[in-house]
Amino acid sequence: MNDMNIENSPIWDIESTHPDFVPALEDSLSQVMDPELGLNILQLGLVREIKIEDGDAIVTMILTTPYCPYGPALMESARNKVEKVLEMPTTIIYGTETWDPSMMEDGLNDDWGLY
Repeated sequence: MNDMNIENSPIWDIESTHPDFVPALEDSLSQVMDPELGLNILQLGLVREIKIEDGDAIVTMILTTPYCPYGPALMESARNKVEKVLEMPTTIIYGTETWDPSMMEDGLNDDWGLY
C-alpha cells in the first residue's frame, strides 16, 4: 500500500495485526483487474479494509460506481484471492464510502479530467 494517495489511503487492520501477510495480499489482489478501466482494485483504492476476526477474514470493498457491471465478479475474485493467501474463510462487505479518483494510487488520478 506504499504507493497509495496519502490523504485517502486506507490502512488495513491486518497491516498491524498480521503484517507478514500484507505483501502476499497486495501481490494477489493486484491481479484483480477492472476490465473497463484497465487498472487493478488496489490501484483504484477499492479495497478499504482487510481484517481477521475470530479466524475469518473480512474485506471491505467499494466499487467505482454502485452499479458497476463488473462489481460482483471483482468482489468474488478479491474474496477468492484473500481466502487463498490467508487460508481462512473470507467475507466481502460492500463498503459505504463513495469512490472518487483521490482514492487511486498517486499518479494514476492525474489524467481523469475530473478536477
